[in-house]
Amino acid sequence: MISVLLAVTTFLAAPAAQSSSSIDTELAAAREVFRRNIEAIQHRDRDAYLACYLRSETLARTGPTGFALGYEPFAAARGPWPDTLEASDLHLTPVREGIVYGTYRYRVVFDGVETLGLSERLFLSTNDGWRIAMTSAFEAPRGTPPPPRALVGGTLVDGTGAKPVPNALVLIRDGRIEYAGPRRGQTIPAGVDTMDVRGKWITPGLVDAHVHYSQTGWADGRPDAMDLRDQYPYAEVEARLRQHPEGFHRAWLRCGVTAVFDVGGFPWSVAMAHTTENDPLAPRMAAAGPLLSTLDHWLNLPAERQFMHLTNDSTARAGVRYLKAMGADAVKVWFIVNSGQTFENMEQSVMSAGDEARRVGLPLIVHATGIKEARAALRAGAKLLVHSVDDQPLDSEFIELLRKNGTIYCPTLTVRGGYYRMFDAARSGKPPVVDDPLHAVDSLTLAHVLSSATVGAAKVAARKPPDPAVVAKTNQTMNANLMSVQKAGLPIATGTDAGNPLTLHGPAIFGEMEAMQAAGLTPMDVLVASTRNGARAMGRGQDFGTVEKGRLADLVVVGADPTRDIAAMRQIRYVVRGGVVRAAGE
Repeated sequence: MISVLLAVTTFLAAPAAQSSSSIDTELAAAREVFRRNIEAIQHRDRDAYLACYLRSETLARTGPTGFALGYEPFAAARGPWPDTLEASDLHLTPVREGIVYGTYRYRVVFDGVETLGLSERLFLSTNDGWRIAMTSAFEAPRGTPPPPRALVGGTLVDGTGAKPVPNALVLIRDGRIEYAGPRRGQTIPAGVDTMDVRGKWITPGLVDAHVHYSQTGWADGRPDAMDLRDQYPYAEVEARLRQHPEGFHRAWLRCGVTAVFDVGGFPWSVAMAHTTENDPLAPRMAAAGPLLSTLDHWLNLPAERQFMHLTNDSTARAGVRYLKAMGADAVKVWFIVNSGQTFENMEQSVMSAGDEARRVGLPLIVHATGIKEARAALRAGAKLLVHSVDDQPLDSEFIELLRKNGTIYCPTLTVRGGYYRMFDAARSGKPPVVDDPLHAVDSLTLAHVLSSATVGAAKVAARKPPDPAVVAKTNQTMNANLMSVQKAGLPIATGTDAGNPLTLHGPAIFGEMEAMQAAGLTPMDVLVASTRNGARAMGRGQDFGTVEKGRLADLVVVGADPTRDIAAMRQIRYVVRGGVVRAAGE
């Protein structure tokens, strides 16, 4: 082997002089072999694939199992074809006459498992034409930036609320946006692969500022709503969620959501969230971890709590310090008015939590649906309200508290409807309608949701169906309050409360955005709430949420104009996460 390496080194050290036209011809020939090689893999054409390689005992291959020689073993070992192969960032250089060396970046998917890496080719001129004489492949370490890419010709809606830019160019390099703006006058750097997105719209990736990975999207994750623990033991449900978050990850990305804020769950949700930053198959995440709750809620596990009961100043401060120590990104308070404590005691505990959160440098998030508790939350310093005030109209005092705090209002309009639909299905025996236009929901969750019709009316017999007039009035109040915040010029972020029954991880974003538009926000207002403001709610406004130079390359390409109707966001064509581009069909 040492003698071979010395021979190769000597051979490469003294390249013969070539004319520029000869070099160009050879590079073009090598590039054509490369094109045919990749196209044969994509078309699963074995004969065309093997025709690209040198039929010789010296055909060299290097991969995970090491060095190998010979065409015949290579041809015999031709394994299964990948589900997806994307080859980009091809670089070719002449070595000497008749020899060209090249590398390219690959993204390959086998049986749903994606691998990114670098592959080499050595192209050799033979009597039978140019052939591949050496091939190798090396998986890239996690966090390696993807190859550069240019999205060309689409209409750019950058998430800032600015006027759309037709015939735009978005240049992505090292996972970040290098340029975003008019194509005119811009030169795409040599070697950067382009994607023609004419007739489409480019937006930031969507952000859902209110999700729960500790909840399934059905009753098995919320036995306090409909108790099915005899069929689905709660400890087993939570173990499955902890061990397999990838189903929810992929559902979010499939729906164009490239970042989510998990604002309450079991402790494992924090560690899980922090693993996604460099994972192109997961949304970026922040997580608040276990909630501080004014209600001593029972929905816990023997050795794990997702609700820490607020009883006094000491429990509030200890809970905040625990969250800080475990690496939580925020402090979430579940402000539920109940008869176990006086309102004054509950308010004081929330104030203590807010004070301690400021001291340790964590933002305060509060679930508060009544104006009295929401106002108290603002006095405690809440930076994010994750539910609408639904009992009374917002007054000027409330608006000024929002303004003074710089609080983001997350209306969460649609989550109650999921509960109603589940209960209706159980009563009627008719499966609920599942709004999943992109088929993002995993098969297990979908099967469970559809089984709502067979769990039996006895499971919900004690629950009186909601009064339609009361539901209508509540919705009217939430809508009016959302518009009050909008008219005051204060920030609004989109959040679904996904994980609650029939508020499904992924497609829930579409119904929520459309409900916000129906309440009176313009499509552009909704888009800003679902991108820039969502990123700000997560504390990541400088990193993503807009399509601007220097931001992380988390983008969506859609097939219709979202500034005319936000329902256009259902027409996902491509999702870009950290610069990795995937077609919707994947």
